[in-house]
Amino acid sequence: MKITKHFIAFGLNWTNGCAALALLLLLGCSGPDKGPPKKVFAYNESDGIATLDPAFAKNRSIIWVIHQLYSTLVETDSNLHFVPGLARSWEVSPDRRVWTFHLRTDIYFHDDACFPGGKGRRMAASDVAYSFNRLLDPATASSGAWIFHDRIDTAGAWRHQYDSAFQVVDDSTFRVRLVKPFGPILGLLSMQYCSVIPVEAVTHYQKEFRSHPVGTGPFRLVSWEEGQALILGHNPRYYGLDTQGRRLPYLDAVKVSFNDEKATEFLLFRQGQLDFVNEIDPSFKDEVLSKKGVLKKEWQDKIVLSVTPQLNTEYLGILVDTGNALVKASPLRLLKVRQAINYGFDRRKMMLYLKNSLGLPAESGFVPAGLPSFDSSKVRGYHYDPGKARECLRQAGFPDGKGMPEVKLLTIPNYADFASYIARQLEDIGLHIQVEVVQKSLLLEETARSQALFFRGSWLADYPDAENYLSVFYSKNPAPPNYTRFSDPVFDRLYEQSLSEQVDSVRYALYQQMDQRVIDAAPVVPLWYDEVVHLVNPRVKGLEANAENLLELRRVDIVQ
Repeated sequence: MKITKHFIAFGLNWTNGCAALALLLLLGCSGPDKGPPKKVFAYNESDGIATLDPAFAKNRSIIWVIHQLYSTLVETDSNLHFVPGLARSWEVSPDRRVWTFHLRTDIYFHDDACFPGGKGRRMAASDVAYSFNRLLDPATASSGAWIFHDRIDTAGAWRHQYDSAFQVVDDSTFRVRLVKPFGPILGLLSMQYCSVIPVEAVTHYQKEFRSHPVGTGPFRLVSWEEGQALILGHNPRYYGLDTQGRRLPYLDAVKVSFNDEKATEFLLFRQGQLDFVNEIDPSFKDEVLSKKGVLKKEWQDKIVLSVTPQLNTEYLGILVDTGNALVKASPLRLLKVRQAINYGFDRRKMMLYLKNSLGLPAESGFVPAGLPSFDSSKVRGYHYDPGKARECLRQAGFPDGKGMPEVKLLTIPNYADFASYIARQLEDIGLHIQVEVVQKSLLLEETARSQALFFRGSWLADYPDAENYLSVFYSKNPAPPNYTRFSDPVFDRLYEQSLSEQVDSVRYALYQQMDQRVIDAAPVVPLWYDEVVHLVNPRVKGLEANAENLLELRRVDIVQ
């Protein structure tokens, strides 16, 4: 009976007894002689978690939990500035090809059976080299191996030829050698793929390392019942301190449930069993939010709404490879037709009625509002102007759309409403759009093979630099990322120049020039710049959203 009461007190509405028992053992029994109630942060992961191996941190659900378990050389703060992580400092050579990182010497891996006596040892530079080499090893088959391709000597790196790419200078000094300068290298190294792991864990657990993570992060794994619940416990040896010198994290534990129904997730949140919800599902957004994107009156004292720009651009892509037979037969090959589409629908009304004003209408470039280089006064995009849209069609040889064949737009189920809205508005200027809804896997396959002429797209930043967005249009890149097969020699020259530019302001100006060239050529129809939207339990303090939508729990506290 005591166990049941404790189980309910922590809001653990799970049928899986192992997960509940794990949390009870971790936190101990509560009571008047046991000190204050323990602080447990609970959230739901409707997409599930496939692995806890950072080499496969390819989607948000995995990235979130990897970030709690592991650490990287450098990190980004809430303003997307690079700050020390495992490395206390770094410097770059004059030719921008050699980056040297000076590591902290007070960092220890989690206690685990893979170490002698079960005691986690101190992290060293050799662990960083091992982790990066493992990422590149074909035997690992990591989804993150691409981050070093064409940037370091990948042929030699994974064979541990440290003098070619990854060099261990001493226990606390690690060096990366690039093939050529690459400005966003720190962004790559901040990705969860670059989390540092110990060789002992991989050797000990082998294929089971996916479910036996050993890192240096603020939390350690306590229990993972796949599809049921995951529990992380406070790491007492975590190196991080707050500004007052208190050791992080403040939380005692994190619990993750796996309800795949968003309606159930929202119900559990309303009941206080979850501490926050990521994104507002269309099924309940109108219940919670006004069309202007603010909480309705009845929710204002029950929920905290957090909204911040996100590094994600939603768009429609247009195949522009004139050597492709599909393009040769399509009116979309004509610049003026592509511009007519961009002018021909109202992005602001679309955001108001279909998104409850969550997100910013994309009336600038392809690079989203969350990045430091974004400047809507420097990159001018398209706004709703049916008069200009009709004039563009007339110049293309299709006055009022006469003689222009129907164009097919491929989209996925979640975005069918947006595609239909755009098609209806374009109909008013004489453009006939047939919306075809397909599964995401098929759309990805057709765009990768250049078999989709007009398609829904989304670009979520891999790392916080506009280069990641502009690489989508570099002609030497295949599809992905260059799904439109855009090619412009001037753009390519500016892109290559930006990679070696050291001064941020100059590099940003190059980014803006490239972005404007893309917008003028219109291989894409930017729709909106996304926003991170969180619903938060008022008892949670210190949960700050960021443009990468990375779940940051180190400074989160629970007010009982």
